[in-house]
Amino acid sequence: MIRFPYGMSNFHAIRTEHYLYLDRTAHIPLLEETGKQLVFLRPRRFGKSLLLSTLAHYYDIKTADQFETLFGDLAVGRNPTPEHNCYLILRWDFSNVLAQGSAEQIKQNLFDHINVRIQGFINQYREQLPDVQINLLRDNALSSFEQLATVVQEHGHQLYLLIDEYDNFANEVLVRDAHNTRPYRELLEGEGILKGLFKIIKASAAEGKIARVFITGVSPLVLADMTSGYNVATDITLMPRFNALCGITQAELSGLVSKVLQHCGHEEAQYNELLQTLKQFYNGYRFCDALDKPLLYNPILCFYFLRHYQNECKAPRQMLDGNLMMDTARIRYLASQPSGTGVIERILDEENTITLDILETRFGVEKLAELKQDEHYLLSLLYYFGVLTIVDTDILGKLTLGIPNLVTRALYVDELRQRILPAAKERIAVANMAEQFYQSADLTPLADYLEQSYFAAFSNRDYVWSNELTIKTAFLTLLFNDIYYVVDSETALQRRYADLVLIIRPSMRQYPTLKDIVLEFKYLSLTDLKLSGEQVREQSREELMQLPAVQQALHRALQQLHHYRAVLTEKYQQPERLRCLAVVSLGFDRVVWQNL
Repeated sequence: MIRFPYGMSNFHAIRTEHYLYLDRTAHIPLLEETGKQLVFLRPRRFGKSLLLSTLAHYYDIKTADQFETLFGDLAVGRNPTPEHNCYLILRWDFSNVLAQGSAEQIKQNLFDHINVRIQGFINQYREQLPDVQINLLRDNALSSFEQLATVVQEHGHQLYLLIDEYDNFANEVLVRDAHNTRPYRELLEGEGILKGLFKIIKASAAEGKIARVFITGVSPLVLADMTSGYNVATDITLMPRFNALCGITQAELSGLVSKVLQHCGHEEAQYNELLQTLKQFYNGYRFCDALDKPLLYNPILCFYFLRHYQNECKAPRQMLDGNLMMDTARIRYLASQPSGTGVIERILDEENTITLDILETRFGVEKLAELKQDEHYLLSLLYYFGVLTIVDTDILGKLTLGIPNLVTRALYVDELRQRILPAAKERIAVANMAEQFYQSADLTPLADYLEQSYFAAFSNRDYVWSNELTIKTAFLTLLFNDIYYVVDSETALQRRYADLVLIIRPSMRQYPTLKDIVLEFKYLSLTDLKLSGEQVREQSREELMQLPAVQQALHRALQQLHHYRAVLTEKYQQPERLRCLAVVSLGFDRVVWQNL
């Protein structure tokens, strides 16, 4: 059995306890050549902490006697650099700094963390620093750090400083209350504590007390707000050579899938089916604008899925690992910005691509606060959070952004659902209606709900902006369920695109009552119908379906559905389970439909 390192970031434990390790050490010489102070940003749960642990063990003077055990069969072990096992390693992890209370309390939490790590450092390097005492520590941890750097230099050694999640607690402060940025500003602006800390790092590196610095985080927001506090680092985040520094490649995943299927005694014929599921839910990340670089899989999600499959010989029921649900807070923060909800709705519209001239690499919180019409800061931040990725470039070389996979799409849909259906009781009722629809394909209960309740959420919107996308988004919000379905919008079916497709997940096809469902939407404004809202609401669905404009819209939708049905029947070989519905929305007042 493969020992998947799910939730593990300790390189020593992974290597000595024979867990799976995907070798990234070929990048170490490149990192050395690129610069002495590096910043590397990736989404949460993408392997950054393991990367830092790998660097710590490679460069630590204390692990020299374990070099062959830890690195002998890895790329860098076969061709080590002269700097291996040459430094004293000081490591901070700011995800351990509690972001609760006032700015003063958070400052104290940071000081406590730094002092605890310095104390551990002194204990670890007793042999190299024989006369250094614990009383080096000061109440002001910045003074402790300055003194430590000086003492290390005086003893003929150099520091390698590793900082994990440098922006975590500052971002937590910001996200916790999107409309109160004062605590965040107190930490960063003017003589804020983070700015002061990074000034010391900058000065110590200039004086030769710190040889190398490697910093990981999620976004450049904090670095931008520190401005001159730390403007000497090389940001390697978007460099093509480091695209795959974290993440899992297609080739690596293919080998793992084969081994897991072999362990379960499953036929090799299931290989493509399992790999397709992983691709739909977990793939799609690209961290540079070089389109020849491979798309990457989220490692923690792949380990979550494959570990479950190996143990149970079936796919997990829930595709989203609960550890990633915290990312919803990031989306909720962005949705609370002036143009946030509109951005999320546009992102879910796959017919109209989202483009950026460049990704913003330096922007502060004041830019987000000032957003009115310009969305490119929000879009850049969504990219760094891992809920958008680079999918292409257009004819002018602009970056095309999109949702990387279905797990991420679920986070967007859930946020919209929470905003439109804030009452938990109502969300439960809608979920029950949706489950009935999955089995019967009878749209009546959902259509009644849309007309009587859901459309009221759009009552304050200008009808100018009403269109097919709005209706499609409404149905996506109500019907999205990644336990039963691969839910996709604008699904490519032989170069034609269906509006919303619900295909039963392979692991759920054993339940015969579930239906494969295709919906094609058309939108008619009240102007198109030459009717008032009151006139539309007074008529029965049967009467509305006889209106010439409605008949034409249904006919167009049914023509498209004929094509989709043929393609899906050939692919899944279960025509008796396939239901195709043409749905026409009459303004934000009524819904009619016809089954193919």
